[in-house]
Amino acid sequence: QVQLVESGGGLVQAGGSLRLSCAASGTISSINVMGWYRQAPGKQRELVATIAPSGSTNYADSMKGRFTISRDNAKNTVYLQMNSLKPEDTAVYYCKADIRTYSGYVWLGYWGQGTQVTVSS
Repeated sequence: QVQLVESGGGLVQAGGSLRLSCAASGTISSINVMGWYRQAPGKQRELVATIAPSGSTNYADSMKGRFTISRDNAKNTVYLQMNSLKPEDTAVYYCKADIRTYSGYVWLGYWGQGTQVTVSS
């Protein structure tokens, strides 16, 4: 009923940039916080950044100044602009959105399928 589809991942050299997109679709009544998380091989999934409907943002310390999260509420889409990429940024990046559907009364967290980002040295 609800789908989050990420795009924009790929292979980039260190110092390069990528822009990820995540579009939510389905029987969506409203969307609250949207965010990006990442999981590197052998590591736990970690927060990258979140953004509220108002545009208020929160970043993990290691991403501040290099990554920028934004959203288009009319398109139910969240973006992640990643600059000055480092090899240690290599991971699968997942988007997450807190969504209330037309048939639901509570907020549920939905995840995308993930997109691979690989940064070569």
